[in-house]
Amino acid sequence: MFDEYGFPGAPDLDHAAPILATFVYCSRAAESVDDIEVDRIIEWSQRRNVARDITGVLVFGSGVFFQWIEGPPAQLESLIGSLNDDPRHYDIVQLDRSVEKRERLYPNWEMERVGADDIRAMLQEALESAEDENNVAALGRILNHLDSGPLETVGRR
Repeated sequence: MFDEYGFPGAPDLDHAAPILATFVYCSRAAESVDDIEVDRIIEWSQRRNVARDITGVLVFGSGVFFQWIEGPPAQLESLIGSLNDDPRHYDIVQLDRSVEKRERLYPNWEMERVGADDIRAMLQEALESAEDENNVAALGRILNHLDSGPLETVGRR
């Protein structure tokens, strides 16, 4: 699912690579979250993530978040706790969580926002491989939310 070009595989692993934690999730935005609020989240994250050595991307579209974050394990664990307590989103589905020795996928992105053009296909792929029944249910709700209207006009909740 995350086999993007340039992602280092085991044979090419640099022995000097850092130990990184990765957390990938999707969630539904609370009704009050709009593009302006997402821009605020990005600006705040960029300032804070520099000090925590965390990098990643945030995709937002049609009331759905998708985020890939990576960094030192202790720092990322703290961030995950904050994300789970954040009232700006719900139906949080963990798609990947790991700790491994590797190079960063997004080395210069303290947090970047990217477009949501392929979010439905990514969520459908996650649903097809999900095993946890809570994740299956949440992904189903997120996909139903996306299917309720054109991506530009889908309301939240």
